[in-house]
Amino acid sequence: MFGFRFVKFQPSEYVLKVQNGKVVQEGVGLSFYYYEPTTSVVVVPVSSIDVPFMFEEITHDYQTVTVQGQLTYRIVDYRKTTQILNYTYHLKKKTYLSDDPNKLAQRIIHLVKVLIKKQLEQMPLKEAIQSSERLVARTIREVKESEEIEKLGIELMGLSVLAILPNKETMRALEAKAREEILRDADEALYERRNASIEQERRVKENELSTEIAIETKKKQIRETQLDAERLVKQKQNEMKEEQLHFDTALEEQKRALIELAVANKNAEADAKAYELAAIMKSINGTQPYVLQAMTNLGMEPSKLIAIAFQDIAEKAEKIGQLNITPDLLQGLLSGSEHLAMPGNKGGGGSR
Repeated sequence: MFGFRFVKFQPSEYVLKVQNGKVVQEGVGLSFYYYEPTTSVVVVPVSSIDVPFMFEEITHDYQTVTVQGQLTYRIVDYRKTTQILNYTYHLKKKTYLSDDPNKLAQRIIHLVKVLIKKQLEQMPLKEAIQSSERLVARTIREVKESEEIEKLGIELMGLSVLAILPNKETMRALEAKAREEILRDADEALYERRNASIEQERRVKENELSTEIAIETKKKQIRETQLDAERLVKQKQNEMKEEQLHFDTALEEQKRALIELAVANKNAEADAKAYELAAIMKSINGTQPYVLQAMTNLGMEPSKLIAIAFQDIAEKAEKIGQLNITPDLLQGLLSGSEHLAMPGNKGGGGSR
């Protein structure tokens, strides 16, 4: 009544109570009585504010892209903000008296747009649509260094670029190109698998050939070892044969020397006998034949004497009329001729 009213604000609102152009009370979530004709109230939001944005820009290769994202900010210096923007609050209607609170978000969006545009103008399309993280990092850094943001008394809490999209025709072209690259990569992968399979098969065959070569080499080494062993055996056999030959040759040489010695001895013996016979012949030269025969019969074996006697009988056979030889006499001649030749022994035969 009489123009006095009571008002209560939320904890998420920073309130400045102004009377006669001076701030008489300020704080978060205030509640107070005020005199309507002389009191103005400025209300600034304390909590963070999310603002989505979407705009189009041109890349370095003159391609249009649409940038979609969201930024989050909050007011940190309420006095600075309210000095530049009108945050006067209509208590009855519970709305702001001006559009400045909404323009603050638009100012921040414009600043972000300028910074992103400056970066996109230096990028080709393919790089631009894949540079959202880089754009965000650089934009946040430049926004924090901006004097305009500092003068407005606000703080940029976050920025995210959700998508950087070209127009539909360009997108289809990129998709077609990407699809062709994917198909080409698939073909190359198939070729690589085939080549890998061929290479693996080649390696297997090489390993098999290497194994066969190693086996043949080992067989060759074994055969060479066997041949070396056989060669050594043959060499030993040849050495043994050569030693045997040398031994046989030496033996034959000894035999030859022995034969030559024996021949020499025989010759010497023959010479001695010839000399002896010559001496005997010389000594008996002129001796009567019957005397020589008697000398020859001296010491002769009885059987030989009997044979000589029969020879004499045979020579005078024309003078012998009849000769009887009894079996007893013949047996005695054959078995005991020495006994028959003894003096006084009587024979068993006779002649006429």
